[in-house]
Amino acid sequence: MQIATWNVNSVRQRTGHLLRYLKEQAPDVLCLQELKCVDEAFPWGEVEAAGYNAAVHGQKGFNGVAILSKAPIEVKRGLPGDPADEHARYIEAVIPHKESVVRVASIYLPNGNPPDTEKYDYKLAWMDRLIAHARDLLRLEEPLVLAGDFNVIPAAEDAADPSAWASDALFLPQTRARFRTLLNLGLTDALRATTDEAGLYTFWDYQAGAWQRNKGIRIDHLLLSPGAADRLVRTMIDKSLRAEDKPSDHVPVRIELQ
Repeated sequence: MQIATWNVNSVRQRTGHLLRYLKEQAPDVLCLQELKCVDEAFPWGEVEAAGYNAAVHGQKGFNGVAILSKAPIEVKRGLPGDPADEHARYIEAVIPHKESVVRVASIYLPNGNPPDTEKYDYKLAWMDRLIAHARDLLRLEEPLVLAGDFNVIPAAEDAADPSAWASDALFLPQTRARFRTLLNLGLTDALRATTDEAGLYTFWDYQAGAWQRNKGIRIDHLLLSPGAADRLVRTMIDKSLRAEDKPSDHVPVRIELQ
């Protein structure tokens, strides 16, 4: 079973990129973030024609998450813990796999910048809600994959130039501490479970030749429960998509579970 995550940075602008990825890599499940469209504007027909069921939690102009699956899925939309939060940043699905199921969430965690504003407070509060929900999900003892754009640089080796991010909400000590709290619930960072290699990034800014100079950061993650981590075979970063014409500034990360 292959599960991938990708911040597509406008699904309408990059429908062609998406369809090529579905055809070439054919993941069983693809979690998308930053759709930047309402549900009705999602390319339902094209995705279904490619052989996928789609569950979408969209929002006009920004945010938006989705889960595409070859198999039928049961879906929940929204992260529990704050009924007033209308941001479309979380969708969760139960997906059949062999004789059991895998629970998958597509996550678009808040950016939090500038960090001296309420935006950073919202980021930290959102992370606290995610920690609480993940704790509840782990009690189900199902294979669980929390996948998405976490807007967290976990460690210095996950940035080409860590000093450039020292005061950024993605790399502040409070951000990384909450990410560690999430992992310490019993979750495994899929990439770091398979390699300690440096220079592995998932995002390159459009500015200042970041892609050409490989000045990237790793902020797109798949976090696995013990039941999913036991099945992990390999983790791949599909880096070549960043070199395409008019690409997303993120690339997909993909895992294979046995």
